[in-house]
Amino acid sequence: MTADDNTQSVAPTPQEHIAAALRRERARAGLSLSEVAKRAGIAKSTLSQLESGTGNPSVETLWALCVALGIQFAQLFELPRPRVQVIRAGEGTVVFSEHADYRSILLSAAPPNVRRDFYRITAEPGEPRRSEPHMSGVMEHVVLGAGRARVGLIEAPEELGPGDYVSYPGDLPHVFEALEPGTWATMVLESS
Repeated sequence: MTADDNTQSVAPTPQEHIAAALRRERARAGLSLSEVAKRAGIAKSTLSQLESGTGNPSVETLWALCVALGIQFAQLFELPRPRVQVIRAGEGTVVFSEHADYRSILLSAAPPNVRRDFYRITAEPGEPRRSEPHMSGVMEHVVLGAGRARVGLIEAPEELGPGDYVSYPGDLPHVFEALEPGTWATMVLESS
């Protein structure tokens, strides 16, 4: 609240932030709602809802939109960066998978001219999180923090335990499959 007008400054919700980013990036690309929806393989009404801030998108839908717009996934979540940033365990904007018990939290979006983003991944055994190829030149780096998981290219994922690291081309189909409850990892997306 300010003393002058008794109003409160309210931060945008994650959906409002994603909506603004989608509108901004679509306008920057000079594409119509119909064209972006077509390129992403989603319904125009779904994109319209997302751009109005009323949709609740899955990670798969957001990735498809990023590929269609030619942007990094993290650009949908970018906020002004403080000098020192702390994100406590359990905090941050969570994006869920449609088909797997898999959640992604953006920890750090790359600033301009840097091509890497940090995520915390949590997953539970069950349906694996299969990812379609990202933009050309993307590499994924994963360090498993707890549990066990099969991670990497769909045709030959690697089994990881706590502290294990794997990197693979993110512009090929890939998978993250939790093998134990409480599995989590840190993932870095690097693009060229």
